[in-house]
Amino acid sequence: MTQLYVCREFPIETGKVLQFLYSSKELQRSNGGLAVGPVSAHVVNNPKYIETLKSMNTPCCSPSEVIFSPNVQQSLYCHLLCGLMFRDEVQFVSSVFAHALILAFRTFEQIWKELCSDIRSGVLSSRITIPTLRCAMSSKVLIKPNAELADRIRAKCERLTENDWYGVIPELFPHAKYIHSVMTGTMQPYVKKLRQYAGELPLLCSDYGASEGWVGLNVNPRSLPEMALFTVLPNVAYFEFIPLKNIEDLEPSVVDLTQVKVGEQYEVVITNGLGLYRYRLGDIVEVRGFHNSSTPQLRFVRRKNLLLNIDIDKNTEEDVQLSVETAAKILSDDSSSNLELLDFTSHVNKSTYPGHYVVFWEVSGEENDHLHHHHHHQVLQECCNCLDSSFVDMGYMISRKARTIGPLELKVVRRGTFNKILDHYVGLGTAATQFKSPRFVGDTNGAVLEILRNSVVMTYSSTAYS
Repeated sequence: MTQLYVCREFPIETGKVLQFLYSSKELQRSNGGLAVGPVSAHVVNNPKYIETLKSMNTPCCSPSEVIFSPNVQQSLYCHLLCGLMFRDEVQFVSSVFAHALILAFRTFEQIWKELCSDIRSGVLSSRITIPTLRCAMSSKVLIKPNAELADRIRAKCERLTENDWYGVIPELFPHAKYIHSVMTGTMQPYVKKLRQYAGELPLLCSDYGASEGWVGLNVNPRSLPEMALFTVLPNVAYFEFIPLKNIEDLEPSVVDLTQVKVGEQYEVVITNGLGLYRYRLGDIVEVRGFHNSSTPQLRFVRRKNLLLNIDIDKNTEEDVQLSVETAAKILSDDSSSNLELLDFTSHVNKSTYPGHYVVFWEVSGEENDHLHHHHHHQVLQECCNCLDSSFVDMGYMISRKARTIGPLELKVVRRGTFNKILDHYVGLGTAATQFKSPRFVGDTNGAVLEILRNSVVMTYSSTAYS
């Protein structure tokens, strides 16, 4: 249904889609014999999914062996290579979550010369070691040398490197009409970088869904990702809503679709035909209006369960994100610095008294350049102070002034740290397609904390409340 709205606004021609999908061919089975796995795996494994893409005249650039590869990095390399080989046919670029697009084109910045070499020689890189992957790429994609295409891509990349890769997607795929992905919630911090890669191409925020069921459609695909609203689908499930003020109650009151109020925030509750009865999704949404005067339109606000808390403070995922966005602006506004925030997460350190917030940043620039550049130290210290002072929760500010919460720490980690976190979760069975960088890492998540702590290259302590 959503493609009807998209195609109406952005008609596409016969061609292909460059889709950064990663999935498992085999779904696990529960003790009762039911197929168990991430929702993306159920979708991609469904024959009707491939049929739908073909009916839209936009089959995937990548053969199924690439999508179902057990190695994410090798699969990503092949996705990029497939896109380049079919660059004149690509009609749009997509992924389930925006993080996958950012990962793909940041990787492209590093390996474009190797990809050009493969195209020129017609021989797949030795980094691809999985036999089925090599066979599929050699027989279906990289069939013969193409020096002309390699030279054309090389020339574009050499120009793009001088302009910080602005507009790399339309440069590589000149017939692409748009970029499509989830760009709300924890994905919103990636939108700024995605706009840089997209140039003038529109960014289309995809629909609001969950593993438990589809919730709403983005019926206005031209809206900016930050302004995306999702019209509830009353035919796929029975939806109820818990008012924000009641979500901590033992038996919270609920309202239905007809009783929600514009401007109010709620937690979504779903009852569906798969057996979920009044299941709390843990998503906090805000009602922004009604479609056709009857169906609520929702703005995704945050997940309910992320809460930084030490004393009387209560800071949510949205609070962390706003604080990080404010501090990151210092980097982007500093013309003499080549630093850029790549990814982040947070932690509450209660091992010392008073406890304090810790924010981990992965920052761009030359490898470890910020370790030796005095100006970079000054900028990052300013960012640390800004992070601390940007938490405007009254309980936090009172606790900081009373010194019952200690100075916030900003810890800069080396490049590639968040890729290690991705690899960790994939190793535990998480589908790379559905990976979301955790915005908070608790003490119970010892493995991820260890990755972060072992990767710290510089620590800054806030002086905001000195």
